[in-house]
Parts: sequence; C-alpha cells; structure tokens
Amino acid sequence: MLESAVFYAFAAVLLVSATLVITSRNPVHAVLFLVLAFFSSACLWMQLYAEFLAIVLILVYVGAVMVLFLFVVMMLDINIDRSRVGFWRHLPAALVVAIAIALQLWLVLSHSSWQTLAAGPGLRGGNTAALGHLAFTEYLLPLQVAGAVLLVAIVAAISLTLRQRKDARHQDPARQVAVRRSERVTVVRMPSEPGPARADRAIEVSKNG
Repeated sequence: MLESAVFYAFAAVLLVSATLVITSRNPVHAVLFLVLAFFSSACLWMQLYAEFLAIVLILVYVGAVMVLFLFVVMMLDINIDRSRVGFWRHLPAALVVAIAIALQLWLVLSHSSWQTLAAGPGLRGGNTAALGHLAFTEYLLPLQVAGAVLLVAIVAAISLTLRQRKDARHQDPARQVAVRRSERVTVVRMPSEPGPARADRAIEVSKNG
C-alpha cells in the first residue's frame, strides 16, 4: 500500500507539473516546472527498478539540458504575447495529435507481450549491470561509432565558434607584453608661459581635445 501511495503521489506531481509547463505564462517558470516533471519521472523509474534511466534523466536532462534551457530563456528577451498568437487556432490539431499519442501508448501497454515482460523476473545485479554488459560485448561497435560521431560533432561545434571574423577584435598578449614605453608614451617639452596665457592655453587645449 505504501509503494502504491508513493507511486500515485509522484504520478500526480508529474501530471500537474507537465500541465503547468504548457500553461505557464512565464518561460522561466515553465522550465522550472519541466525540471520538476523530470524529477518526478526519475522517482517513478526508481520505483520500477530502472535506476539507470532515472540516473540518466537526472544527470543529462536536469543537470545539463534543462540548466542550459533555463540560462537561454533568462538571457533572451522573449515576446510572450507574440509567441501565443494563434494558440486557439492550432488547438484542434494539437488535441488530435495528443489523442493519437495516448491511443498508441494504450495499445502498446495493453499488449500481452508487454504485460508478460513487465511481470517477468528481475535482472540479477540490476539493469545497469545488464546494460553495461550488453554495451561492451554485443553492442561494442555501435557504441564506439556513436562515440566517434559525438566527438566529430563536438569538434565541429568548437571549430564553428572559433572561426575568424572580420568585425571581431582580438588581443595578442605576446605583443602587449613586448611593447616598450617609447612606442606608447610621448613626452612633449613645452616652455612655461605666464599665468593668464597658461590658463587660456589650457582652455584652448581642452576645447580642441
């Protein structure tokens, strides 16, 4: 009974937070509700003995993706009124898509093979050990290929951000350190002048400067 109560509690929090994600008027609040939805989903995965998915959901989505989204949303000046234009016009199409997704989920979860798999015996050592064994034995080549593709994507992203721009200003620390006083400072010797003339000269210099 306690396990069922905890499950329904996290499921209710997940549904409420997911609803607030799409109904919140403030984008920052929507991102924070999405983080809460991810945390609730991770707790549900932990109850279903899928600790690997729960840890990945927390570390990858909450720890990296959602934090990045939050900073981007906070830095951007988003026009909320303009983004909500045409909301009610597209609502029927969105409802059709939502009903289709719910129907697909119901067909999958109500299938006999899914129920047999859900009622099967648990894995020895947890699913993390089983996934690690499969990843480094049967799926070692696809894992390495995926790592190489991600490495190429990282290198491409870094090369695109470090491209040379004509309108950008760059500093050369070596030239700044090697500069000499004679190249930057010019000492001008001027003869002294009387008091009133010196004041007039100072006013003229200030106007010209």
